[in-house]
Amino acid sequence: MIKYFSHRSNYIFAFFITMTIHHEGYRTIGITALVFGILNILSFNFLSNKLPWLTICIFVITLFLLLFIISFFRVPNRKLTIDESKIICPADGKVVVIEEVIDEEFFKGKCLQVSVFMSPANVHQNRHPMSGEVIYNQYHKGKYLVAWHPKSSTENERWSVAVKNKYGTILYKQIAGALARRICNYTKVGQQAKQTEEYGFIKFGSRVDVLLPIGTKVNVQLNQVVQGGVTVLASWV
Repeated sequence: MIKYFSHRSNYIFAFFITMTIHHEGYRTIGITALVFGILNILSFNFLSNKLPWLTICIFVITLFLLLFIISFFRVPNRKLTIDESKIICPADGKVVVIEEVIDEEFFKGKCLQVSVFMSPANVHQNRHPMSGEVIYNQYHKGKYLVAWHPKSSTENERWSVAVKNKYGTILYKQIAGALARRICNYTKVGQQAKQTEEYGFIKFGSRVDVLLPIGTKVNVQLNQVVQGGVTVLASWV
């Protein structure tokens, strides 16, 4: 048992030491680490003698929260999928919607929607699904409905980007959820997007919708777990 826990702790330690931290997390991690330090200094100084069990509880809970925040902003090293004839998943998570919808924002008509839900445990870096020219970039203020709510695609705070290349045009939306309170987007109209290159980040759980032209072949299934920059979402040909 001791060897098992020792092995697990070594694995966790190696994981945190070797991973890359996204720059959007520097401030949040710094504040969390400061709070962790202050709370535990006060706890050890004023509670350890009379209530040692409470001191231990405070340490364990705050350490867990600190490690969770660090893990949330992780950027894993991956072998990315580059294929012009494919549309790659822009985010980690689970496929929660595959359906035909009417898009009033950009396509002004029918299109296919594929939505990926990101839990707080997922990687939250967003990547361009395909290469091409950014022809549309629009931020929308909105509500903070839970990310799986049917109206979250049109009523929540969101940031939409459309990219066009020789195969066609797609629209993808970063959508805020009940916990997400900040959408970061690094694209501009006229910019040349590169497939699997980072284009944004969403803090603390949400979803990304990808809107495809009717007739595009969808390569994923409902409830499938996908990886941003790796899983093939759909195919042009």
